[in-house]
Amino acid sequence: MKILKPFLITLLFSALVSVCHAQQNFLNITNYRAYYGWAHNYPQDWIILRRFENNKRDYLLLVNPQTLQTRINETSFYQVQEMTFPQTRVKFKGTPYIKAIAQAEKQSVTIQDAGIEKGIPSETGISLTADLCPSHKPLDRRIFTDMISEFQKVEKPAPVALSVSGLWMLAHTADIQWLKKLRDAGDIRITWVNHSYNHRVSAKAPLKENFLLEPGTDIEYEVLATEKLMLKNGLVPSCFFRFPGLISNQQLVYKITDYGLIPIGSDAWLAKGQHAQNGSIVLIHGNGNEPVGVRDFINLLRSKTKQISEKQWLLYDLSSTVEDEEKQGE
Repeated sequence: MKILKPFLITLLFSALVSVCHAQQNFLNITNYRAYYGWAHNYPQDWIILRRFENNKRDYLLLVNPQTLQTRINETSFYQVQEMTFPQTRVKFKGTPYIKAIAQAEKQSVTIQDAGIEKGIPSETGISLTADLCPSHKPLDRRIFTDMISEFQKVEKPAPVALSVSGLWMLAHTADIQWLKKLRDAGDIRITWVNHSYNHRVSAKAPLKENFLLEPGTDIEYEVLATEKLMLKNGLVPSCFFRFPGLISNQQLVYKITDYGLIPIGSDAWLAKGQHAQNGSIVLIHGNGNEPVGVRDFINLLRSKTKQISEKQWLLYDLSSTVEDEEKQGE
């Protein structure tokens, strides 16, 4: 025991610091950059996605290749080996995270809804994703209050993936604080998905030149500036990315996966009349611009009240859905 105690104390301290960092706002970030490789803190191996400094301390954004969960922690807690991302993919080949990236790349040809668009049909429930595109309207809080009301006795915290754009975050500080309070109270568990910084859209341009396909778009800025702003707001970026408008091409998909991000689509965009099935990745907009989709989601919840109370219809964490899909494909 004398040998184990110092190790256990170090391990527990590292975990505690990681939790604290996950909750703090990084207000003085410098040198935020894509940085890939292997990080080890016994007994867990992590994949490094980003590196940055804040108040003269060096930090890593890490992803667990088995669970797809991300965390922020100080570099000094880990044994670190820098690699290129292709080298990292080889080292962690066979893990759910690398398989999910490969699966998304297989579905990269279509211009609409590329990436992983659904979970497995054996799931009795859905994965909810709500997009927060730039908007002057307030957050549609009914999504969350109704979800909490339906699931508080059977699934707490209720999981939800929120796709946040940079311009939405800049204009909605109060809404972010409200969401963080729900998170901290244990009512919801949020996966923060990168939805680009500017989320540009044209009413006239064809799809092949629209959204992130607009000529002159700086993809590095769209990705990294959004993550940096997440961190400044106390949000831990996930390893997922949602294309604005669900529009991309094969070249763009590969640019996103080269940042270590997994493109997530949807097979049930409710406002477009697509119906949720078991295992669906449901898409609604929580930015106040799509009341039809929100209404349809609330009606869906109410239609499942009995199944929810009997734990026969649940919400699934986006990371778990992707991991399970990959296991199914083995």
